[in-house]
Amino acid sequence: MDNSNSFLVLFLEPIRAYLEDDDVSEIMINGPTSVYIEKKGKLQKTDAKFISEPALKAAASNIAKSVGRLLNEDNPRLDARLPDGSRVHAVIPPLARCGTVIAIRKFKKDTITIDKMLTYGSLSEDAIKLIRALVLLHKNVIVSGATSSGKTSVLNALSSFIPNGERVLVIEDASELQLQQEHIVPFETRKPDKNGNGEVTIRDLIHSSLRLRPDRLVIGEIRGGEALDLLQALNTGHAGSMSTIHANTALDCLFRLETCALLSGIDIPLVALRAQVASAINAVVHTGRLSDGSRKILAISEVLPLKNGDYQVSDFLVWQTDTIAPDGKVEGRFVLKNRPTFVDQAAIAKLELPEVPR
Repeated sequence: MDNSNSFLVLFLEPIRAYLEDDDVSEIMINGPTSVYIEKKGKLQKTDAKFISEPALKAAASNIAKSVGRLLNEDNPRLDARLPDGSRVHAVIPPLARCGTVIAIRKFKKDTITIDKMLTYGSLSEDAIKLIRALVLLHKNVIVSGATSSGKTSVLNALSSFIPNGERVLVIEDASELQLQQEHIVPFETRKPDKNGNGEVTIRDLIHSSLRLRPDRLVIGEIRGGEALDLLQALNTGHAGSMSTIHANTALDCLFRLETCALLSGIDIPLVALRAQVASAINAVVHTGRLSDGSRKILAISEVLPLKNGDYQVSDFLVWQTDTIAPDGKVEGRFVLKNRPTFVDQAAIAKLELPEVPR
């Protein structure tokens, strides 16, 4: 924690060791006497305790104050971040029946790079070739996966292939992405004040970004009606954009986008909406956390045109689990499946694609 924010350190003293431990990726506080951590992909219960529920609630309230937000009976839920960038979500009683509940997703000081992911076994050389081609050919890519499956890390890795000369507009609820390009324009949403005024949403920022001459849009996460605005932007020339979404499979990602777009409140026929989704999204990179805690890219899939009104995807590459060792370690391999439809485009751009077995 930053020394200039020592007041937060004081309130979070019971979990300070875990905040400073680089191997701990998440801290989950379920009331004052129940603290869990995620360490190297595994959940562990700790002995850490807050002295009382008021002390824990005071810690949450001070986090809220540090970012200019309120946490009280009228605003019982909090989205915020700590000074080091770690993401915080809190819920207070009576919504949380066990006492104040806080989850802290720690900010990684070291950016997860493609090379590091290769070393960790999170992807393969073939996956890197596919991802590089998708980005350099300006394909629109969605990273899908469950909570804590590594979506943000994968999006960061994908973005590393964006050429340095492009203007990239980044839109997030809370700044987590660490893009390294020179011409980055970051935006962050704003919650309403105590009177319910001043809110700025992802949708608002997408509208603004389209008037700011982006070469690419990078949206931290799609959660609601902003999906329709993004789809319309992608279908009107803003190619090469990318985002993340919660979904169970690559195919499910398309249905989730559809559902989120319907939350926009704009009446649009389902067949027209599906046509927009299939046209706007070129590929899905699906991530997952395996039973041994390891995170991997489970599939890289191309989105094909609708067939009889239904979505179609073609897997380029998938993770195949072969065995689970006695110590619980998952062993498997990345398997190439189908050729991309953009082979000719890649050849013109002199981009290498993996050879798919006949």
